[in-house]
Amino acid sequence: MHFKTLKVFCDVVGRRSFSQAADANGMTQSGASHMIHQLEDHLGVRLLDRSKRPFTLTEEGQTYYDGCRQLVKRYDALEEAVRSLHDEVAGRVMVASIYSVGFSHMSQFVQDFLRRYPKANVRLQYQHPDKVYDLVQSDRVDLGLVSYPRSSRTMKSLTWRDEPMVFVCSPDHRLAGSPEVAITDLAGESFVGFDSDLQIRHEIDKTLASRDVQVDVVMEFDNIETLKRAVEIGAGVTLLPLPTVTRELAGGSLVTARLSDVELVRPLGIIHRRGAELGKTAQRFKQLLRGTIDATASELGEATELPVGARPQQNSAEAQEIQMAKQRAK
Repeated sequence: MHFKTLKVFCDVVGRRSFSQAADANGMTQSGASHMIHQLEDHLGVRLLDRSKRPFTLTEEGQTYYDGCRQLVKRYDALEEAVRSLHDEVAGRVMVASIYSVGFSHMSQFVQDFLRRYPKANVRLQYQHPDKVYDLVQSDRVDLGLVSYPRSSRTMKSLTWRDEPMVFVCSPDHRLAGSPEVAITDLAGESFVGFDSDLQIRHEIDKTLASRDVQVDVVMEFDNIETLKRAVEIGAGVTLLPLPTVTRELAGGSLVTARLSDVELVRPLGIIHRRGAELGKTAQRFKQLLRGTIDATASELGEATELPVGARPQQNSAEAQEIQMAKQRAK
């Protein structure tokens, strides 16, 4: 059985789509479907239950997929290892990130990584948190970047960084000149919030409830960028991670203040599938994110991963940006 057939099968299952799997492998949808039929004929079993929409895996299909997925990952890692025999990182890393992390952090990280490894290929996409987990779970990306990371039987999360949350308002708001704002100062304020199904919304609601503070939620959004635009036009105030508003602080379109009576942070983490064999490029990108790779390590091809729960250092550019934002918030 040709390796490409196994790869197409894994892509069909992982993407839950014949057409997307076909596009990923440079073939037609009918060609991908025919290939899976040939695979089933070869094995003498049905791998997919096509009577349901979308299709599901049969018991035999699940067993075959679990095994094939590991073979495909190992083969990809082997190819990358061969290309990197001279300690040259020249493979591809696929990363899915929630929008706010991507917009706030990833441009600098990708630039730093490509300066170190100019032959590497970084493919980055921004998604809703649930979609990031789905992409990692289905092996369609190597790494996921999420807030409030959670581990599971099949998913491993690594501590990345904590972002301080601050009060955010438009420059003409009554609290705009205050260096510090208490949670109780928000009582009765028009509030621009996150969608109720997001973890960050749950944490903010718990913080408000802990001080018996009620706000008037006038708008809800599933991403920080849209939420900031609403605050800029004076629709209400909000609470946001400080690094996500550095651009607006510099431009003067938003104002921040420290929270004086509570300590509220947004934890960020890196997720990947348990047991997944990350290629050399993905490993190096993860190490760069966590601050565990330096010039010596990159030259020797060695780097030490921090234990879960360790607090990694920020890169110098990001640390300077956040420090400047903190000073403007005072």
